[in-house]
Amino acid sequence: MFSLKQKMDRRVFLGTLAAVGLGVSVLGAPAGAADIDKIHFLIPGGAGGGWDGTARGTGEALTKSGIVASASYENMSGGGGGKAIGFLIENAKSNHGTLMVNSTPIVIRSLIKRFPHNFRDLTMIAGTIGDYAAIITGKNSPYKNFNDLLAAYKKDPKKVSIGGGSAPGSMDHLVAAMAFQAAGADPTKVKYIPYDAGGKLNAAILAGEVAAGSTGFSEAVALAKSGEMRILAVTSEKRIPAFKAAPTLKEQGVNATFVNWRGFFAAPGLPEAAANKYRAAIAKMYSTPEWEAVRARNGWGNIHNPGKKFVSFLENQEKVIKTLMTKLGFLK
Repeated sequence: MFSLKQKMDRRVFLGTLAAVGLGVSVLGAPAGAADIDKIHFLIPGGAGGGWDGTARGTGEALTKSGIVASASYENMSGGGGGKAIGFLIENAKSNHGTLMVNSTPIVIRSLIKRFPHNFRDLTMIAGTIGDYAAIITGKNSPYKNFNDLLAAYKKDPKKVSIGGGSAPGSMDHLVAAMAFQAAGADPTKVKYIPYDAGGKLNAAILAGEVAAGSTGFSEAVALAKSGEMRILAVTSEKRIPAFKAAPTLKEQGVNATFVNWRGFFAAPGLPEAAANKYRAAIAKMYSTPEWEAVRARNGWGNIHNPGKKFVSFLENQEKVIKTLMTKLGFLK
């Protein structure tokens, strides 16, 4: 199913254990040789999604490089990420060793009032990567490119269901609507079907439950390389080196681009010295070959915004997304 079979099989096995609530440790260098003894990664969605891949990829690089001695992972689905955020806030004192991965949806879902918290309620550690979005379908789909999908959508939007690995009104939904709007179609008529993270979305696409999917490029690339999935379009300016066969929206005449940042947050009230230790470990990670292997495998771009830069970045994105969502009819 996946390329790099042995490594991916191990990731899937760990993800399955984490999905039923078990923290799984991955041993790296001896504790005495590491900058940080251990990190527990809290993942707001199910196994196989972009949050899951980012947390596990980051943990892999940190432990294999010896920066962190061990890492554990916990998948906590619910509320489009709201359950994990609430848990981290409500149990702040007992979660000082925890880093929660999140991304653009923490901004989007706060704007649409789907949960009461936002990024300001957390300790912001660092933004770490950029992952482009992708419009995908199964290998046996009648849609060969985005314009095929667009033609069917313009003819009858109700017959073109679009799956996503997050809740209605969230990023996957927004990206699909943005792409159709940029192509001259009505973005408010998208028939969006939500799934719990990318793994379940991919299964639904392969089973023919939806016409196409909106997801992160890194969540689709392994299946695309194996020939099981077809990437109709990516939201990057140029084709992504990790899978150059995937065309961009722009080269298909659709003037739309998008990049989803992902990064890490800690519980509120985390002492600044501890927060800075996490930030330093992540900064050190970028220069390691272990990180480059993870980054290249997933087609991620390095977007490093530690501490106060992360705050400024998110405040600016909040303004941009609010304008876009209002334009698309998701906000009034």
